Amino acid sequence: MPARRVVIVGYGMAGSRLAEEIRRRDRAGERASVTVIGAEPHPAYNRVLLSAVVAGTMTPESVRLHDADWASQNGIDLRLGVTVTAIDRAARTISLSDGSTVDYDALVLATGSKAWVPPAEGLQLEDGSLAPGVATFRDLDDCAAILGHARPGAPVVVLGGGLLGLEAARGLAGRGSLVTVVHPVGHLMERQLDPAGGGVLAKTLGALGIEFRLGRFAARYVPGDGLKLDDGSHVPADLVVVSAGVRADTALAESIGLTVDRGVVVDDSLRTSDHRIHAIGDCAAHPGTVSGLVQPAWEQAEVLADLLTGVDPAARYKGTPVVTRLKAKGVDLAALGDVHADIDGDAEVLCLQDPVRGRYAKLVIRDDRVTGAIVLGAPDAAATITQLYDAKTPAPTDRLGLLLGRALSSGGAVAHSPADLPAASVVCRCNTVTKGQLVKAWRAGAATVPELAAVTRATTGCGGCTDAVCGIVDWLARA
Repeated sequence: MPARRVVIVGYGMAGSRLAEEIRRRDRAGERASVTVIGAEPHPAYNRVLLSAVVAGTMTPESVRLHDADWASQNGIDLRLGVTVTAIDRAARTISLSDGSTVDYDALVLATGSKAWVPPAEGLQLEDGSLAPGVATFRDLDDCAAILGHARPGAPVVVLGGGLLGLEAARGLAGRGSLVTVVHPVGHLMERQLDPAGGGVLAKTLGALGIEFRLGRFAARYVPGDGLKLDDGSHVPADLVVVSAGVRADTALAESIGLTVDRGVVVDDSLRTSDHRIHAIGDCAAHPGTVSGLVQPAWEQAEVLADLLTGVDPAARYKGTPVVTRLKAKGVDLAALGDVHADIDGDAEVLCLQDPVRGRYAKLVIRDDRVTGAIVLGAPDAAATITQLYDAKTPAPTDRLGLLLGRALSSGGAVAHSPADLPAASVVCRCNTVTKGQLVKAWRAGAATVPELAAVTRATTGCGGCTDAVCGIVDWLARA
């Protein structure tokens, strides 16, 4: 029986992971032949770590997900630097920009998302390209453009006070740039934080040299001068970094008549309105998750690999409860679940605010379970609360102690060290790697963090679990 022809359009974090997962289930390629089409000329890389590239703590080479020979070693037909020009759904044929065609039995759209540029005068030229001195923050080429313009002691404006904008701002400030963040909302990271938490975060980042203009829009950009804001004020800038949000890249899906609603609409089998075409990652719209984060994309890749190879025909994607972490040097922030809840009939909401020391914690509990939290400047509390959130276990009766990171759970002590951590506890959320899996891999010979990463993939997502994995390695080495 010939292998099914699976074509993946997109070689970003979602598309590359899907190709990996298919080969993990079908090493010999007997169930599925895989073709991957990537518009960028680079091997796949971890977009989540681009802020570290801007900060100078990682190189472009160190964030790569694959080596140059990965495709040939895994029997993958990888085509880089080409785009899809047309799809014939009836003939199941894809036309590419290099003049070639590819036939498919199953097509997967993993086209990701594109940076959104606000409609401020001067940011873009008449042809839609960015004006001189303006850069988006979305891919490796963007990082190169940013670092090519940024200079120590020179003013930089970052448009956008969301997660990526703040990571870019922190990285540039660490390089000596004079950074001002312009954000249209009255507090930072409004999707993940409440106004009080956003205020403490602004104060914390302000102590690191970053200035803020909140509740303001960019009105006009003059190259080499800076930005005029909607209140008439002026912010000098040799460089403007646009990180004002992203939009799902649905142009290809729309061109062939698929159902689109702020993303390519998919069901629990990740099928589009054409059941031979699937979508995953940032371009997909599923009611159980939010876009822009790596964990949902990688969980979707696992489900779809099960389905496309026939390893588990019952596999379904039901959504991902996400934990957002700000990856900025000197700032420890985690936000999860419903953080905007107020006290009502069924919600218990506790807050602890200590702006002088850069700490803020908010805890939302329903039916004795953690359903939302913001934890800034308290890593021990963040680790404990995340454990409870993941496991859906009862919260400690000592709520204040929980916010301070020293509470006891209803069943005993909450883990503060690898020795106390239950084997089933998820250490790497991006890859759903438990402490038990890490211990098993270590006992099988993976005795360093890089070796554990190669075996389990822990630390290869957002990088937020690196300290925990290092702690487990140290604990195992001493045991």
